[in-house]
Amino acid sequence: MFKKFEVEKDFNNTRFDRWFKNKVLDIPQGLIEKIIRKNLAKVNGKKTKSSYRVKENDVIEIFNIDKIKKTEKNIITQYIPSPSERDKYDDFIIENNENFIVINKPAGIAVQSGTKSFKNIVDTLRKTKYFEDSKPFIVHRLDKETSGILIVAKNREYAQLFTSLFRIRKIHKTYIAVVYGEVSSNIKVLEDDLVLYEKERRIVQKAISYVKILKSGSEYSLLELRPITGRKHQLRKQLYNIGNSIIGDDKYYVKRGKDFIKSNNLMLHAYEIKFMINNVKYNFSADFNKEFKDFLIKKDLNIF
Repeated sequence: MFKKFEVEKDFNNTRFDRWFKNKVLDIPQGLIEKIIRKNLAKVNGKKTKSSYRVKENDVIEIFNIDKIKKTEKNIITQYIPSPSERDKYDDFIIENNENFIVINKPAGIAVQSGTKSFKNIVDTLRKTKYFEDSKPFIVHRLDKETSGILIVAKNREYAQLFTSLFRIRKIHKTYIAVVYGEVSSNIKVLEDDLVLYEKERRIVQKAISYVKILKSGSEYSLLELRPITGRKHQLRKQLYNIGNSIIGDDKYYVKRGKDFIKSNNLMLHAYEIKFMINNVKYNFSADFNKEFKDFLIKKDLNIF
């Protein structure tokens, strides 16, 4: 016995194993590989590979599907926003079209649900009018504490497109940050080998960011930052490395004695994003939140 599937447009150019987990059964990778080795999965009547990228209208046959045992997993509960939370997102929308939206992400909310962050952007957007006929696809991330530009795709095709554009560095992001102390005028680019640990594995990643000093004094500096690579906590780590940690960063900071102030608001904002799709140029910018604006005014750093 076999079950027949036809690949939908939304899964065009998706790896076979990912398609299988989404449309057939969410089982371990090893079991999918075993099914393929035993020739129990065919695409258009032919043997396939887990890395094969399915095409729209491909006909896929899965044999002995009833005998496949699904591995039990922990149930992931979605965050259910209140009506007032959903309505707030009207104020955050910068762009809304049939393929993606751009929002001005508020600080203090995670993009995705995690062990420390149940309330999140994606689950909230899922319940808004902007995703009535689709679901949100994450194409990049901002730290929970960071505010500003966030793109969310509405279909798999554009999710894959944005992922590709980020990978080949065709999406250009600009951040604004306020840091402690005076930044040396000689610093134009930050190049670091950042260390990341995955369980017991030590990973070293090259990180590159361009720096432009907008205003600088003995206490604080206002910076424009353009990351070329996209490493986890990249800007926060790099600024910490030069001794100018971001105000409000309680993870990467240099203590400055009595003058050290801990702000509840991380002074890092994803200010602008630029990219091109089908020869159409897109350029979006996001306003600062009230706390960010107030701090710039209070510290005589407001040049916007």
